[in-house]
Amino acid sequence: MIILRNVVKSDLEDLYELSQKVYFINLPRDKKIIEKKISQSLKSFEKPDPVLANNYYIFVAEDLTKNKVIGVSMIHAQHGTEEEPHFYLSVTHENKYSSTINTGFVHGKLKLGLDTNGPTEIGGLVVDPEYRNTGTKLGKQLSFVRFLYMGLYPNRFKPEVHSELMPPFDNKGRAPLWEAIGRRFLNMDYYEADILSRNNKEFILSLFPSENIYMTLLPLEARNAIGKVGTDTLPVKKMLESIGFEYTSEVDPFDGGPHYRCLLKNIKPIKNLFSGSFVPTDKNENMKRYLIHINNSNFQFYSFMAFAEVKNDVLYIEKTNELTIAKDSEVRAICLN
Repeated sequence: MIILRNVVKSDLEDLYELSQKVYFINLPRDKKIIEKKISQSLKSFEKPDPVLANNYYIFVAEDLTKNKVIGVSMIHAQHGTEEEPHFYLSVTHENKYSSTINTGFVHGKLKLGLDTNGPTEIGGLVVDPEYRNTGTKLGKQLSFVRFLYMGLYPNRFKPEVHSELMPPFDNKGRAPLWEAIGRRFLNMDYYEADILSRNNKEFILSLFPSENIYMTLLPLEARNAIGKVGTDTLPVKKMLESIGFEYTSEVDPFDGGPHYRCLLKNIKPIKNLFSGSFVPTDKNENMKRYLIHINNSNFQFYSFMAFAEVKNDVLYIEKTNELTIAKDSEVRAICLN
């Protein structure tokens, strides 16, 4: 059985091992940094800071048969402050026309912008390669567990939720937009700049072009990457769009990956959050996958996936050997289908 819960200190070794299997900026291959992230997350779950930007929530998926963490996802309660702005490139268009030669063009433009009162950000989703495409929908569980938590505690987050998607990279693993703009003005590698920007964004405002950048002047490969997602990210894009997220016409200033947003209250799983009593029952053809939250004295947050059906304000949950919910418990659940 797989459960989803808040991260705890004893997860350090598993998360460090997971970081060796994938490259992901939010799960660095540095045990001390991971340990610091775990401590910060524990504080956020136990007693959230009134300053939302200080709150980071890390969720893990644990395979109970192996007592091993096999995936992770994260929420940053506020991304973008006076001290650490959220930077983006706005994507707009400008019409140009000459009556003299009866010729006109529509030019795409990019312009650096920043937000000092940013939204809540979801990100940091990593699945152990061994558990991908296994039928457990682990990636979707790790994605939706964040919505389940935000639905339970909406006051801990901003009214709007933000997600940044990865663009296509070239066959050498480079971001075409970075090669066309970032490298020319910042004089460093993409990954070096990305890591530096996590702790210090001053160099972006100081060195990045502040005026309009006409896409026509960029290489074709860079133009084609703006606002697009890579093949591996297409399922994430489709999932976000299916639950209410929309493209903001803003992209990452480094790689051109698109930014998506949705009001927290309008996110489909949160709008349809179930809260009430439950009844164990035999599985039937009408049941769907649900992510179910129950109280657990060992964790600040605990949930698991099960087949269930809502009828007459009651959640009918498939009977399983692992299902151990006190009969008088109130459950909270969101549909994964």
